[in-house]
Amino acid sequence: QTVIMQTIRASAASRSVRASRATVKPQASIQKVAQVAGVAVSSLALAMSAHADATVKLGADSGALAFEPATVTVKAGEKITFVNNAGFPHNVVFDEDAVPAGVDADAISRNDLLNAPGEAWSVTLDKAGTYGIYCEPHQGAGMVGKIVVN
Repeated sequence: QTVIMQTIRASAASRSVRASRATVKPQASIQKVAQVAGVAVSSLALAMSAHADATVKLGADSGALAFEPATVTVKAGEKITFVNNAGFPHNVVFDEDAVPAGVDADAISRNDLLNAPGEAWSVTLDKAGTYGIYCEPHQGAGMVGKIVVN
């Protein structure tokens, strides 16, 4: 009977050691995953801050027919995204008389209407200067804006 008890105790001790080893390995794996995830998030945040694009609402939250913000400043090569917000349909037309010399306003304009809520359109401007924009259906209501590219 003593031999049986010693065998049972040894078997239980062996299981306990195996269980504690099994517990340590997943924790080490979780730590590695957390470290890798932390590096990935840090890299993503750095990449995003190095290339901080701009978003302009088409129609103010108050319902006003306006670009929000009315003036946006970006660096050359940054993307500007226009998002339908209120009072649509809208479009984004670059004023041919208010763009830097040599820029084809028609080529960078979105003449087709954005009709759906949240519908978006983006443009990237590479030439420094000031660009005047307007929404064709609402220009008479004062829906005009400005993009400054540094």
